[in-house]
Amino acid sequence: MEFRYELRVPKDRVAVVVGAKGTVKRRIETETESKIEIDSKEGDVFISGNDGIKLNVAKEIVLAIGRGFNPETAMLLLRSDYMFEMLSLNDYSKHKNHHLRLKGRVIGKEGRSRTYIEQTCECFVSVYGKTVAIIGEVERCAIATQAIKMLLQGSPHAAVFKWLDKKGKTVKINELSGRDISSSVKDDFQKYVE
Repeated sequence: MEFRYELRVPKDRVAVVVGAKGTVKRRIETETESKIEIDSKEGDVFISGNDGIKLNVAKEIVLAIGRGFNPETAMLLLRSDYMFEMLSLNDYSKHKNHHLRLKGRVIGKEGRSRTYIEQTCECFVSVYGKTVAIIGEVERCAIATQAIKMLLQGSPHAAVFKWLDKKGKTVKINELSGRDISSSVKDDFQKYVE
């Protein structure tokens, strides 16, 4: 049984998905046992294959590259402990003028907010077009996503950074003890938002 995904990437990112002499496209196809066809004029990408799970990974890699990540970072999604998360700025404001302000909140002055989130959560953040995307280990990605949601909802940067510091310490302690922290992320997030 063959599965198929159809998605669109921004036209200025098509060349990155293809790579020099098709190297990136071929690597994705090889690693995920899929076939990728790209309409470079429209940015339409068609991905097909027989393994639904590997096909989903191929889709996420292509989406990640389309959202501004470099191919090497996007290829981390081949690992089972990594995930891709994407937030739409339209979910936080419909007004185009507000998108710039929201991006500025996530990026911060001279990129400090984004860098702080990336370093604390040990993940990658890309602000591109009307989206903010995150790649990282599952638990760390969940924490980064919650922090970015807090910023997009208007929480003060100081409160978000304080929350991140607390979660960062919790992750390190839990990694040493082998505990799962994902359930506590949402509970703590609610306390800081209220």
